[in-house]
Amino acid sequence: MFQRVKQLIDEQSRRMRRYEKTVLLINSLEAEMEQKTDEELRRLTQSLKDRLQAGEKIEAITVTAFALVREASKRTLGLRHYDVQLIGGLSLLSGHIAEMATGEGKTLVASLASFTQALHGQGVHVITVNEYLARRDAEQIGQIHRFLGLTVGINSADLSFEEKQHAYASDITYGVGTEFGFDYLRDHLIMRPDDRLQRPLRFALIDEVDSVLIDEAKTPLIMAERDTVHEGLQQLVRHVIQDFIEDADYTFDEEVKAVALTDQGIETIEQVFGIDQLFAAEHAVLFHYVIQALRAHVVLQRDVDYIVKDDKIALVDLFTGRLMEGRSLSDGLHQALEAKEQVSVTEENRTTAQITIQHYFRLYHHVSGMTGTAATSRDEFLKTYRMDVVSIPPNRPKIRVDEPDVLFLTSSEKYTAIARATETAYATGQPVLIGTTSIEQSLKVAHVLDERKIPYEILNAKTVDQEIRIIESAGRQGRVTIATNMAGRGTDILLDDTAKAQGGLFVIGTERHESVRIDNQLRGRAGRQGDPGRTRFYLSLEDDLPRRFARDRLIRVKKKLGSVTGPIGAKEAQQLMAFAQETCESVNRSVRDDLVQLEEVISEQRLAIYRLRNQIVDSTTLDQFVRPFAARTVHSYLEHHLTDELVPEEWPIDLLKTELEQLLHQPITLVLADTTDGVKQQLEPLIDSVEQQMTVHLAEQEEAARRFMLLVLDEQWTSHLTAMNSLKEGIHLRSYGQEQPVRIFEREGMDYFRYAILSFEKHVVSGLCRSEETSTPGGLIHATID
Repeated sequence: MFQRVKQLIDEQSRRMRRYEKTVLLINSLEAEMEQKTDEELRRLTQSLKDRLQAGEKIEAITVTAFALVREASKRTLGLRHYDVQLIGGLSLLSGHIAEMATGEGKTLVASLASFTQALHGQGVHVITVNEYLARRDAEQIGQIHRFLGLTVGINSADLSFEEKQHAYASDITYGVGTEFGFDYLRDHLIMRPDDRLQRPLRFALIDEVDSVLIDEAKTPLIMAERDTVHEGLQQLVRHVIQDFIEDADYTFDEEVKAVALTDQGIETIEQVFGIDQLFAAEHAVLFHYVIQALRAHVVLQRDVDYIVKDDKIALVDLFTGRLMEGRSLSDGLHQALEAKEQVSVTEENRTTAQITIQHYFRLYHHVSGMTGTAATSRDEFLKTYRMDVVSIPPNRPKIRVDEPDVLFLTSSEKYTAIARATETAYATGQPVLIGTTSIEQSLKVAHVLDERKIPYEILNAKTVDQEIRIIESAGRQGRVTIATNMAGRGTDILLDDTAKAQGGLFVIGTERHESVRIDNQLRGRAGRQGDPGRTRFYLSLEDDLPRRFARDRLIRVKKKLGSVTGPIGAKEAQQLMAFAQETCESVNRSVRDDLVQLEEVISEQRLAIYRLRNQIVDSTTLDQFVRPFAARTVHSYLEHHLTDELVPEEWPIDLLKTELEQLLHQPITLVLADTTDGVKQQLEPLIDSVEQQMTVHLAEQEEAARRFMLLVLDEQWTSHLTAMNSLKEGIHLRSYGQEQPVRIFEREGMDYFRYAILSFEKHVVSGLCRSEETSTPGGLIHATID
């Protein structure tokens, strides 16, 4: 362990010395840049572009490019990059994560790497955590880029297709990561090359990279089409489930938030619905609805995971406290939640395309990121993304005081202490920011402040429309702000002079988060750019974390403490909180690792499907697909019927002949042979005939055939995703001996994929051979899936 730490320190030191030497070179050009006219700076930009086009490496132009951006920033924004900001820019350009404290000007740092990479002329995507920040950065930092002759665009969900195309054609495009991911999926549902939005993905610069690549990594982006909903079944299942008792009818694992039926629960379902075996294939839909109803009732909590607003379920992002507009839970879970809350049940979604944020960003040739808190997740960044973390020193020393935690036996004592600490700070005019982990908790804090008549502003998913106003005023004298998690992240809380004189912002944490990194993000709201500030966490043994992840230790500690009141100083109790958080981080990391491995299987299949789809979209002629499709389809029928388990005399030649005639819509001659090769030889003329027939039809109506092929491929991929998601849902309940579930998923998933590809090719061959239905484009498209 000591050796590992030493290597890390040595590596960081070597890298920092290298960056510092480069900074000296950049600084040496400052006087020269100051002498140039605006037009000369723009001509220098074009010169750097030309050098890259001529084949020079980006390292050869970095010093000049950074000096150019610094001068442009001085002229447009009146801001000069500090040396440490130049170091941050160099780390981004190297594909690393720049860890910079809150208030150190990460937005200005991004201007350096985004400009330099944009000189390639292949597009740069700058990712922010919300649209407000994307627009703010595009407007502010965009002044630098536009001054130097580059174009800047904003990618937003409310843009028209033409506006999006214009945004993506810009040298630098700002936007929220999810929107870039959805556009990638949309680009693989198009019918014509001109409908494509994105160019090849070259460079992404991600702000708050830990939030995007770790916290959001397990949530896939899903595009879906409406499917039928069994509302009557939803409501009936809800009535049964709501009377279930934990440990009697179901079990709930709080660590991974998983539910499972007990034998008693299974028997109850079978009795209510009058069936013999819940796990039989014919009852798969019922079983799925039961499990989703259990999840809705047990795992998902109102005002924590979601809110009810305007007769609708609105999901809450647990890491930011914001509403996830336009997002819904998949596979019927959203409808189960609607049934639970007795709001209007919407139609179910059928997944047509999906990708996780992390797999989307791994498609880029080059990715880098910024955040105030990444060092604690360095190993995960290295393992999953091959991105190292570079800790950038602050421009001014941090003077914030992080006070030790205060621990209580009960949550009521904790909230009383929080109210008392807030009251003391409020009396002196010191601004207070109280960070909570949920809407429910923010309302509890509000209640104890109401009892003491302390005025406050509350910022959570229900008041997010006021976020900017609340955060902008949170550093003023006497302000008290209650905020869920990282609401306001990405914007600085500015102190007025009186607030500074009273010790700066006082940040109060009401509970340990699931990661030390998120605790540090909350602390980082105070003490920006050398400002004063202090932080303290108020905890209790009734908090969620020790109850979920250290239950056995918690029982022992509580027994030992008895009915103690006031702050707990026992070392064992303090260690309990750290142990619970470490266990939680370990569990979450394992869950993410498992999801990465499972998603890797789907990711490889998606890339293969999208390559094929792009070939069909972009090809001037589809002739290249005809012979391989025809040969593989015909041979698949042969391999299915003429198996090694049967001797030639037992081969169902007549059945094979009949099925081929149905597939190809033409009579064929086929007689028994002594070997499969003998049968294959008879099929070669047939394949030639099919190829010729398909080629003729393609020549007559190429574009109709192209659309037909794409629709069939999309339908098969949609069905395949449904099958894969069902397989994934139960994969951890299965094991063959010592075989890992991931291996089972990989093997069976590949079988599913082969079937999907063969089905696609079969329907294409059959559709293009169905002469009586291919005389018009409408007939061809109509002949899709049997």
